[in-house]
Amino acid sequence: MKPMSPRRALRRGVSLLEVLVSTVLISVGLIGVVSLQAQAVQISVSAEDQLRASLLANELASEMWASRTVNLPAAVTDAWALRVADTTAGGLPNALGSVTVNGNTARITVAWRPVTAPAAQERHRFVTDVMLP
Repeated sequence: MKPMSPRRALRRGVSLLEVLVSTVLISVGLIGVVSLQAQAVQISVSAEDQLRASLLANELASEMWASRTVNLPAAVTDAWALRVADTTAGGLPNALGSVTVNGNTARITVAWRPVTAPAAQERHRFVTDVMLP
């Protein structure tokens, strides 16, 4: 058997190095893709929570328009506030719903904290005003 020439041995080492570098580059790229996917899911959940908050506030605003008054009975607003906090009934996690009436204007506030957020974090808020003549 002939001994391997130094050039040929060097080429084999370079090929191995190229494979290692390409493996590292592909790994870094895949980690970046996974990170982007996780961030996209988090943003999607946040958008869904904002949509649910606006729908819940609109539900109470529609009740006010149908009743032609912003002064709804306490039973109606209490039931709505319970629904806001009930995640099994379309509510939001760690949510509070409130209504403040001032004359012919009502301010509907839905505040929630995502499940993944720490307890010390400030709540997300959706606020809308309803003014009836």
